[in-house]
Amino acid sequence: MDPRAGVCVVALNSKVTARLLVSLLLLCRCQNSLCQSSPEAEKEVGTNDNSTVFTRILDGLLDGYDNRLRPGLGENVTEIKTNIFVTSFGPVSDTEMEYTIDVFFRQSWKDERLCFKGPMEMLPLNNLLASNIWTPDTFFLNGKKSIAHNMTTPNKLLRLKDDGTLLYTMRLTISAECPMQLEDFPMDAHACPLKFGSYAYPVSEVVYTWTEGAKESVVVAEDGSRLNQYHLVGQSANTEDIHTSRGQYTVMMAHFFLKRKIGYFVIQTYMPCFMTVILSQVSFWLNRESVPARTVFGVTTVLTMTTLSISARNSLPKVAYATAMDWFIAVCYAFVFSALIEFATVNYFTKRSWAWDGKKAMEAQHPKKRDPMVLSKKPNNVCSAGVNYTPNLTKDTSISTISNTTSVHLRSAETKTMDPKKTYNSVSKIDKMSRIVFPVLFGTFNLVYWATYLNREPLSKGVVISTSSLPVAQHVLVCGETNSGIRGPHAPNRNISCSYLSYGF
Repeated sequence: MDPRAGVCVVALNSKVTARLLVSLLLLCRCQNSLCQSSPEAEKEVGTNDNSTVFTRILDGLLDGYDNRLRPGLGENVTEIKTNIFVTSFGPVSDTEMEYTIDVFFRQSWKDERLCFKGPMEMLPLNNLLASNIWTPDTFFLNGKKSIAHNMTTPNKLLRLKDDGTLLYTMRLTISAECPMQLEDFPMDAHACPLKFGSYAYPVSEVVYTWTEGAKESVVVAEDGSRLNQYHLVGQSANTEDIHTSRGQYTVMMAHFFLKRKIGYFVIQTYMPCFMTVILSQVSFWLNRESVPARTVFGVTTVLTMTTLSISARNSLPKVAYATAMDWFIAVCYAFVFSALIEFATVNYFTKRSWAWDGKKAMEAQHPKKRDPMVLSKKPNNVCSAGVNYTPNLTKDTSISTISNTTSVHLRSAETKTMDPKKTYNSVSKIDKMSRIVFPVLFGTFNLVYWATYLNREPLSKGVVISTSSLPVAQHVLVCGETNSGIRGPHAPNRNISCSYLSYGF
């Protein structure tokens, strides 16, 4: 055998072996990659299967579903369970008697037509499905304006359980009426209601209930208060049935209890009025002859009180009754005006001449007397002018005696009459009495005023709030007027019901 042929055979065998090894390695790598990718592929297949299953379930549920008919029509009453989570409360407008509230409004009901069997107990659905199924026709009875948030998409949530129970949540901003009684303003408290119910279905078809009871179905976030002039004392919830010409309807009522903060009004109104009254009483300590100064005090304080009374009313609605602040301003105005009348009385009983210049008055009443020395010399001059006497002639002692007597009499008269200190700076008895009477009366009024209003039970329309444990209200008497706030085709009859609610916050 040729040795060259043997070498060629060995070379061929080695090449074949190398190729076999390379192919074996590639096969191993392919198997490993297939083994590693199989779970992911299974997941993808499973996901596609679940999506297909749920798509088939939803298509099957909506096939033949009529969203114009309520669940259980003709068989039973549909029960709507509701609760409210308040994310933001405020502001409150006194002039418009309304408030703004931002809530998550939740409704839950059971629709047996939507029962299903699948790998999941609850389906998180898109809000687009809400337009294809029956939803409650809930509306807010005392709402003036409501906004459903749609940025960036409609803020709605829909959940469907396998037994046909649906949870429907939406975010709303509501401007609602808040009836206010302002007799105790600014020491007043109010109960702002939020009323909602079915627009078309009476209690024989749809009934509303609270999800977790009246105490826990209305919750306010800890940082949800957006109030500058009020404290959010607490909230309560109850249910009321109203009778209208179209039937009996269920109305859900949530009350939010507000207590006004008095600090702003003390700084802006009460303190200026208090200081103005004190300033008007400073005039009692001025001399009654200081007519310009006392006139300025009286007129200025009266005008100041007028300005304060006008500005205090700008932040309030034009109610026909007097508020607590109106009474305080009216009494302060009376004190200021009385101080001006008091000065007019003192000036009337004061002699007109004294009021202008005491010295001139004294000179007018008592003209200047001639100097007694001149009177004593005048007879000598007259006698010397008529007769010439010798230097050695003795003086007449009787003339000198008369001259001395006249001089003593005139000096004593001037001493008695020319004493301006006793007349010019005199103090009126009316001023002396006013210095005591006016401060005592004003202080007594303040004691009675603040003791009465600060210890008074705040009364709002339909609700009496107990302030024995403020800032937390414990006992509330809620009275509802059945025809309040109904809008739509119903003409409600007047029916008032009251009930006590006890709760803690």
